[in-house]
Amino acid sequence: MLDYIDAISSESARFNELSRATDPAAPVPSCPGWSASDLFWHLTEVQYFWATIVEDLLMDPDAVDHLTRPDDFQLPNVFEFQSRRLQHTLRQRNATDECWSWHDAGNNVGWVRRRQVHEALIHRVDAELAAGHLPIVDEALAADGVDEVLAVYLDAGDLPGWATFLPDGSSVRIAIDGGRSWSVVLGRFRGTSPNSGKSYDEPALRLEDVAQPSTLVAGRASDLDLWLWGRGPLDPLRVSGDKTAVARVRAAAAAATQ
Repeated sequence: MLDYIDAISSESARFNELSRATDPAAPVPSCPGWSASDLFWHLTEVQYFWATIVEDLLMDPDAVDHLTRPDDFQLPNVFEFQSRRLQHTLRQRNATDECWSWHDAGNNVGWVRRRQVHEALIHRVDAELAAGHLPIVDEALAADGVDEVLAVYLDAGDLPGWATFLPDGSSVRIAIDGGRSWSVVLGRFRGTSPNSGKSYDEPALRLEDVAQPSTLVAGRASDLDLWLWGRGPLDPLRVSGDKTAVARVRAAAAAATQ
């Protein structure tokens, strides 16, 4: 079983090493328009924000005070402080302690632990790319990351009562070599919010058991996780069936995780 806090610690430690060794002005290939210092600041802000949410078990994100960006020289020290604070706070709280999250099913510290390890992992990969290194990702952690992308970010299986998911007949199985697999049905999300009055008609997908999906994407967990997050190519993966459907899964992930 994964220890999320240990994983946050190791991913953040490597990220901090890279923040001290990489030119702050270096571009981040996986985050167009960002410099390395922008990346380092982003994860600093994220870890500060969630440390504050968990520390005070806040239910309102607006209650978190603004954190002022330091100069590039001080940034690694500020990141290290906020990262250690996050790890300490997550260890002090129970997984079932309630707090705010942006996900309807995620209002507890356990959800934050999982989300923050994958936040740290993906941005550590970004930092490796900015430094010109080939990222290496733990396979067990990557398998959990694939599940998080599909179940937390992409699954339209628990829609509000005013919305409808309309499948269009396409389905994709995403499979880890020798491990777990997921099936997704492609379609559209439609409905009008009674609160905002906004109407939706957008591409969507839903996790669902499908006996014979029309398309298969398979490979190592690390390659699948990096592909879904836009940090790695499709090339290392085996694809059979409708490549358009595969592109739609990636497009949905890009829209949900940007």
